[in-house]
Amino acid sequence: MTFTTHTKADLDLASEVQQLLFPKGSPRCKWCCIGIKNRMARGLGGDYFDFIPLADGCQVVFLGDVTGHGLQASVVMALLYGFIHRGTALNCNPLDMAAQVNDFLFSFARRSRRLDHFFSTTLFYAVIDPATLEMRYVNNGHVTPLVRRGHKIIHLAATGQPLGYFEQPEIVMQQFHFRPDDRFLLYTDGLVEAFNPKGQAFGMQGLERLLRHHRGNHADFLEELFQTLALFGAPDPPEDDCTAIAIDFSRTSD
Repeated sequence: MTFTTHTKADLDLASEVQQLLFPKGSPRCKWCCIGIKNRMARGLGGDYFDFIPLADGCQVVFLGDVTGHGLQASVVMALLYGFIHRGTALNCNPLDMAAQVNDFLFSFARRSRRLDHFFSTTLFYAVIDPATLEMRYVNNGHVTPLVRRGHKIIHLAATGQPLGYFEQPEIVMQQFHFRPDDRFLLYTDGLVEAFNPKGQAFGMQGLERLLRHHRGNHADFLEELFQTLALFGAPDPPEDDCTAIAIDFSRTSD
């Protein structure tokens, strides 16, 4: 087998292929509005996400962040993305999904002590019932999702360890009941850990401040979030992959 150096054209093509994996738009729902904005640090990255409608009318939403950046992270991300899609079609229970993802990653990690840490990920995986606005979810080591309810910010803490590190990690499934007019924000750590030239991090406080006071729709919020990062002085392209998903819950539901 002959190994060659990756050219810029090769990496650009790989980036285009990776983008094909991601949804081309947000689901059209009467009960909520969903928006997504994503910037990869190096064209290729380890953030992955999707929205999968289920036969019973429920909606799967997931967001994860593979360890590392660039080409190696994109390879593991692609493996995970396909595995989760296939697994959701067979069993969308969040607790079962997290356990299956962990087994999948751990089976690769045990093959190499030098590379084992690359086969790991954070994962937020949720199933939302539009009839009740009830969400069942697992948060395996992912940064804290936020819910804006009026002027209050609710944190959804981790329910388990990142996946791929331990053969039998502790994982708990939780439930959360949304209300009409709630805004649900999922994001990756590249947002809150973005630094400006002075060495200051954007941080959770900056994110919560914008979430609490913004009164436009979900799409406007995402645009303003990334504009605020730019004004803060975060580098462009970012040093770490940045993904944000905003879900606004409506007053009518099916």
